[in-house]
Amino acid sequence: MALAALAEELTAMAAADHELAVTGAAHSDDPAEQLAWRRLTARHGDRLNEIMDEVGWPTADLVGEDAARAAWLIAQHADRQLDVQRRALRLLEEAVRAGAAESRDLAFLRDRTLVNEGREQVYGTQIAGVRGDGSPIPWPCAEPERVDELRAGVGIEPFAEYVARYS
Repeated sequence: MALAALAEELTAMAAADHELAVTGAAHSDDPAEQLAWRRLTARHGDRLNEIMDEVGWPTADLVGEDAARAAWLIAQHADRQLDVQRRALRLLEEAVRAGAAESRDLAFLRDRTLVNEGREQVYGTQIAGVRGDGSPIPWPCAEPERVDELRAGVGIEPFAEYVARYS
């Protein structure tokens, strides 16, 4: 597949993801909306897996910034496809080590994958819910006392600033 076509496909997938996400379909009370979200993310996860077969991790050098960001988003939302998420995590780790991807993106995907495996997250990027007062509830962290230090190491703002956006 030509890289320009691949870049276009990835960005279109991310746009479709965003369009459905802003409707709240993933967390809707309507089972039909939830099912539409699951179908979309499963289809995109399957396609990302094929793309990883073809090119490995689609880095910005390979497909451009927007398409690389789209691939990361698709991996983030492959919550019911742990095999795809784990594979994306491994390939993204390699890309970060090679200087071809952002450690910040890796941190978010690592936390997402850990939570989906039923484990404690590292960076506190994943929010489990929202309290009645509007304050977010993060999934448990392995080292809560070090979260801000760990976040700073990968270029993520302090936890308090991050959650203030949700309040």
